[in-house]
Amino acid sequence: MELVPIREYLDENDEWMKYPECQELVEMTVEFYERVGFTPPWICYFVKDNENIIGSAGIKGKPLNNTIEIAYGTMEEYRHQGVGTSICKSLVELSLKSDPSIKITARTLPQNKFSCRVLEKNNFTCVGIVDDPEDGEVLEWVYNYTG
Repeated sequence: MELVPIREYLDENDEWMKYPECQELVEMTVEFYERVGFTPPWICYFVKDNENIIGSAGIKGKPLNNTIEIAYGTMEEYRHQGVGTSICKSLVELSLKSDPSIKITARTLPQNKFSCRVLEKNNFTCVGIVDDPEDGEVLEWVYNYTG
């Protein structure tokens, strides 16, 4: 499994635009970068496995107060196969490799039991409900360092 960066500008992402299932995410990501900046490794990625795009992953901007928020998704045909768990693990590893002191958070909708389980499997703990400007009331999760 490989995290492949979504680049800063639309014209740098030609390889992704040939896939209909990727076009909208690339456009949204480029718009997101315009708002929060493009600061690798704190960016968004497609996840490839054996040349197949199996999901997406993102770190929602550079650290603020030494904290980042991760997000991930799995392409429909790869769901319920452990892919989301692996993507989440890859984001945690990338983040800790980049800055071992970083606080890693994630947010999920309360009804998204699959995403909650992915976070639990990756050593995250739910710390409560917060009001997210885009999604409303969501569960906030924090990564527990294991050493």
